[in-house]
This record gives sequence, C-alpha cells and structure tokens, in this order.
Amino acid sequence: MPFRKEPAHTHGTVSRSAIVLVNLGTPDAPTRPAVKRYLRQFLSDPRVVEIPRLVWWCILNLIILPFRSGASAKKYQTIWTRDGSPLKVHTQKQAAALAAALEDRGHEGVQVRMAMRYGSPALPEVLDELKADGCDRIVILPAYPQYSGTTTASIWDAVFAHYKDVRNVPELRLVKHYHDHDGYIDALHDTVLAHWDTHGRGQKLVMSFHGVPRRTLMLGDPYYCECQKTARLLAARLRLAPDDYVVTFQSRFGKAEWLQPYTAPTVAELARQGVQRVDVICPGFTSDCLETLEEIAMEVKHEFEAAGGKDFHYIPCLNESPTWIVGMAEIAEQHLIGWPTMMSPSQRDAERRDAERGRENALRLGA
Repeated sequence: MPFRKEPAHTHGTVSRSAIVLVNLGTPDAPTRPAVKRYLRQFLSDPRVVEIPRLVWWCILNLIILPFRSGASAKKYQTIWTRDGSPLKVHTQKQAAALAAALEDRGHEGVQVRMAMRYGSPALPEVLDELKADGCDRIVILPAYPQYSGTTTASIWDAVFAHYKDVRNVPELRLVKHYHDHDGYIDALHDTVLAHWDTHGRGQKLVMSFHGVPRRTLMLGDPYYCECQKTARLLAARLRLAPDDYVVTFQSRFGKAEWLQPYTAPTVAELARQGVQRVDVICPGFTSDCLETLEEIAMEVKHEFEAAGGKDFHYIPCLNESPTWIVGMAEIAEQHLIGWPTMMSPSQRDAERRDAERGRENALRLGA
C-alpha cells in the first residue's frame, strides 16, 4: 500500500505537542444544499446509524435527504449568527481560550486546534496541518463529556482511518470521557448558579442529554450510565433533593425506542401537573447548537407553554465560561503529562542547542 508523502523534515527539529478539540460538526451555511451535504456525511456514518447499509442507503437517499434537508435548513436559519454556526463559533473560541489558558499555566508551544467530525474544518485536514507544523504528539479532545460509540468512537474511527496510510504516525493520546471530572462539574455548577442569580430559581431543573437508541445501552454502550453520573454529581454540587431535578433525553429520531424519559413529553407533563416554571440545561453539549438553541429553547419551550406552563428558562451551555476553560485546561494537562511542554529557560536553551547540533550532523552526513 503506498503511503502519503511526508512533509519536509530537518533532523534535529524539536517535536511539538498539540491538542485537537473535536466537535460533532455543522453545515457550512443554513441552506438546503449545505445541510444536505452535512446530513449525508453525518448519517452515512455506521457508528451513528446501525442499520444494514443497503437498507439505510435507500432510506437516507430516497427519503431523509430529499425531504428533511429543507426543513433542517429552516431550523438552522433561526439560530444562525452573523459569525456563522453557533456551534462552530463557540468551538473556535473555546480552542483559542484553551490555548491561552495552557500558555498561562506554563505549557509553552502547545498548539490547540479545533476540528469537526463532519463538515469543516475536517479532522483529517487539521491532522495534516499539525504534521506539517512539526507536531509529533497529539491529544484528541472530544467536545463530548460522556462517551458513546455513536460520537467519541466515531472520532477514533476517523483518526485511525486518517493515519492508516501515513508513514510517520505521531504519538496519540485519546481523551475518552470527562463526565465526572471536577472541572467539568464545577463549570456546570457555576453556569446554573449564574443563571439562578440573575433570573431566580425554577421549580424543577431538567437536565436534558442527547438521546441514543435504547438498544445501544443493552449492547454495552456506557453513555446512559455516564449521563446519570453527571446528573447525580451536578445535583449534589447544587444541593438538590431528588425531587428538584429530572434527567431526560432529547433529539429522538426514527421509530425505534430511544433512551427515556423523552425531554419534550416530560416537560409538557410537568406543566400539566402544575409546575409553572422549569429550568432546562443540556450538560452533554459543551457548545450551544441547533439541538439546544432551536430544539430546547424554542420547540420544547412551546411544548411546555402549550401544556399550561408559564415560565420556561433555557440555561446556556458552557461555551466560553471562565470556569469551563479552566476545566478544559485541567483535562488537557492530565493528558499532556510526560510530554515536555513546560520548560525552564535553561531547558529551552538546551533544546535549541540540541536542534542546532542535529542540523549540523545532518549536513555533515549529507542528509
């Protein structure tokens, strides 16, 4: 099998470390053609839809893409900003803030890039750019706190597929999950309290996670259990009683049974039971996106009000909150351990001398 051409290399060049913050993805524009391209790539992933390929190809290309792309584009139009897709904008800002935070903590020269599993900037392209920049140690940091085969494992698939035809593969570290990491739970806690300090506290806190088919739980996917643990830890930090909050799952797709209880029916039932105000947070999303800004803040709000509820509050995602940037830096640091990212002036001088010696030796050898 032919390997791709390696970038030019000078012997003695100091290896560099990098972190790639990988989010799900987003269309390039809120238009039907752009959404169709995005959905085709996303829904063609066998990690996302575990249906026999031929059957699913017919469903996807003859039913979903022709009829759903336009409706999805209209939804994206309701949340699109002047800077573009909220998910992409927030992920870009998170990556920049993480780079600054790591530098402030003494990690010099660690590059931080953002990439998308589907759409742009594509993960393989970002990995190629890092190789060209001399990064030989890479941490892959998914934007998903809870592991699922439908999300995190799909990132691993893309990483391994990319390096299958690369001769000089960098050292890789993969962050599987951080659903119970103190920095992540602290950031969720601060986000909820900040909302309550400004708007008061509702009668019920709804923690809505993205859903997956129930069969994945039965087949061994830990996602459901990790969502429940996140919810328990957040409730404990907020000092909530069991009756003060409820865990739900949103974004159901198709006719199969998904993880329950479903968010929209649960919120509507709360309204029918006399709950006048609910606060909804989506802990599984680190950046606001279509599923939070349109599905929850618009559609689920409508369901709540139509059932008799009076006051619906959506609590924004972590986005670029200072506590979350600190939490991300702590998670990243744990996976940078052992790599030379923190150097004293004497160490920097020694590395420069080693690099110069390496170049001189290479020249003498005719390399």
